[in-house]
Amino acid sequence: MMLAFKVIVIGGGPVGLTAAHALHHAGIDFVVLEARDSVVLDQGASLVLAPHSLRVLHQFGLSKRLSEIGGEMTHLTSFTRDGYQFAESTTLPRIFRKNHGTAPVYFHRAQLIETIYDGLPPAAKSRYLLGKKLGSIETHDHGVRVTCTDGSSYEGLMVLGADGVHSKTRTLMRALALAEGPPPQPQWDDADPFTAQYRCFWCSFPRPSAADVEVGHGSDTQSKDMSVMFLAGQERGWVFLYERIPTGPTRKRMHYSKADMEAYAARFADFPVSKMLKVKDVYATRLTEGMANLEEGILAQWSWGGQIVLAGDACHKFTPNAGRGLNNGIQDVVALCNGLHALLQSSGPDVAPPKTALAKVFEEYQKIRAAPLKADADQSLSQSRMHAWASPFYQFMARYVMCRDWVMRFLLNFLGAREMRKALALDYIPADEPYPDALVSWEHPLKNEIKA
Repeated sequence: MMLAFKVIVIGGGPVGLTAAHALHHAGIDFVVLEARDSVVLDQGASLVLAPHSLRVLHQFGLSKRLSEIGGEMTHLTSFTRDGYQFAESTTLPRIFRKNHGTAPVYFHRAQLIETIYDGLPPAAKSRYLLGKKLGSIETHDHGVRVTCTDGSSYEGLMVLGADGVHSKTRTLMRALALAEGPPPQPQWDDADPFTAQYRCFWCSFPRPSAADVEVGHGSDTQSKDMSVMFLAGQERGWVFLYERIPTGPTRKRMHYSKADMEAYAARFADFPVSKMLKVKDVYATRLTEGMANLEEGILAQWSWGGQIVLAGDACHKFTPNAGRGLNNGIQDVVALCNGLHALLQSSGPDVAPPKTALAKVFEEYQKIRAAPLKADADQSLSQSRMHAWASPFYQFMARYVMCRDWVMRFLLNFLGAREMRKALALDYIPADEPYPDALVSWEHPLKNEIKA
């Protein structure tokens, strides 16, 4: 018997929560299975949302709360590790604001997750389940069954894996695909598909006084194979300490102890983060901290069998220097849910589409996302290597080319704006444009009414 059109979302982080909103508005039944025992844990560091992501969250009715907790970028400075300031500019935020209505906005990860969760309608919030760690996925002709390690199980038509860079959904999907046998199955990605060339320690702390650092300030500190990034939000600041992995690129997941992190941070102690502050000054007041290798890559296989599909870090991973990770995860959800909604409209609300129809939606979703992802992955790769002077070429570009205002103006006005305007929005949620005075028009404008 064919199951109802129900999506089982694995992972309740910001991408999974975005999917919960989008599926609810699409009229598609769903459940979100989150392994943690709390929606909000004060872990992680900052998240940066660009204008196109803020438009999508505006469609969910979250704009007011986001404006209360976010710190909009105001200016950027660049230093060498000995404290020499070689660039200071307001060009990037000013051009973003002119072209798109807002500059990128800094958020504390826990606050952003809490805001997206709190904004769920009650009916959708009841479908977000905690303490549900993925155990297994079984597929059959008419759907899927997900079993959690606590013994509970859930049936639906498809699984959406939004469970991050170390995705269990991806691992199980790969095993199912390989068990199906030899070609014509496509070549599958490796079990550990991403490679890390850099590692990063991060911590959050109370934002220093306005005399030292104003809301929206960002900085980078550059040196050979090491760099620092600093961001100041409304209530907190965040620092990221990057280093090329001394032993070379690796696919191995590393777990860093508290002693490892303390020794690592000590080597960055005297790097400047502002004109008046060094790493050791903000590190001393840290509230949260963590450390990990920074995987990079884009999977070849995002879905299987018209029953399992991946989104966000589960299928693509960048270094965080350019702040593109979550923004791309949100675009994934938008592209996928637009396709699912269109399929629902064509098949009818009471008719579950066949696997072949879902497989076509998944294939089109990956095709839509391919070019924007490649561009953002390239930019993230270049920015991380320029800041860490990975070669004489990267050092020259960072110190003498990319920091020039005229270069930034050209890139943002003639290349960046052209790409940004192509960003997707959910085509079935009515809303007015949040930034009506923006100079650059969107290729996918928001509709304030839905036509039959």
